[in-house]
Amino acid sequence: MSSTLPRSSFDLLPIALVPLLALAAWPLIGSASSWLTLTVAGLAMGMIVFIVASGLTLVFGLMDVLNFGHGVFIAFGAFIATSMLGGLADWTGADSLWLNLAALFPAMLAAMALAAAVGWAFERVLVRPVYGQHLKQILITMGGMIIGEELIKAIWGPALIPLSLPQALRGVLALGDASVEKFRLLATGLGAVVLAAMLFTLNCTKLGLLVRAGVQDREMVEALGYPVRTLFVGVFVAGSALAGLGGSLWALYQQGVVPQIGAQLNVLIFIVIIIGGLGSTLGCFVGALLVGLLANYTGFLWPKVALFSNIGLMVAVLLWRPRGLYPVSSR
Repeated sequence: MSSTLPRSSFDLLPIALVPLLALAAWPLIGSASSWLTLTVAGLAMGMIVFIVASGLTLVFGLMDVLNFGHGVFIAFGAFIATSMLGGLADWTGADSLWLNLAALFPAMLAAMALAAAVGWAFERVLVRPVYGQHLKQILITMGGMIIGEELIKAIWGPALIPLSLPQALRGVLALGDASVEKFRLLATGLGAVVLAAMLFTLNCTKLGLLVRAGVQDREMVEALGYPVRTLFVGVFVAGSALAGLGGSLWALYQQGVVPQIGAQLNVLIFIVIIIGGLGSTLGCFVGALLVGLLANYTGFLWPKVALFSNIGLMVAVLLWRPRGLYPVSSR
């Protein structure tokens, strides 16, 4: 099992669902400018959700770990990024894109570093004793998330902490009659970079080869002298770091953070990876884009339907493909 692209003849149909959904929404929305605005907003939301969920699908796809505590890495990343951006208010408030980015990217790196450190401790203390035991993994990782939330409350307090976008990323860009938020364009670009980096690492590097080989035949890889346990810990830490990055972006997207931010995203994350196929990086990406687009279209057309649109999408996909869009696991 791996988190890479399917090895057999490539199936374009699931990817085609993204433009098909966008085209189907156009006549319903009626206005080309409104459709473009909603489409870009949906793609940006999908990219952020993909970054948040990619760490979890990576860990499951390569390590067979059901981590229901993934939200704690998101929350720690969101809070440390909020704290750093608050301390760099002079830079984020300046009307200079370069100063804004000079504050934003170190905050994202700090979010990734803290989430990675928490992930290392999480794997060592909670996950390692329950490898191969899915029920125990679910219970113990949910407990870990509750503990993490309480630690966040003890450090940052239980109240909402507002977070403003950097000055240069506020407002919109005009594309004809359509308006596209600047921050959403940045989020879309970052999501594309994360996807490319993950697929390249897993498919085109020795590290990716060793990790995938360790999944298939751990004993043989260890006999060749490679530390499979260390590689797997690195995978878990990398997945946690991606969750921290996604948490910082989601905090900016929501323009505020609460201790429950990770738990609130957990359901959406699992919907995305189930739609995509458990353990599939590409499936997670396609699922996230579908979720983001559908949420924005239904929110505009039928606001009440938007409350359960993601569940409806998951049910429809599973009725069509019970193992998800790009299944890489027989489970």
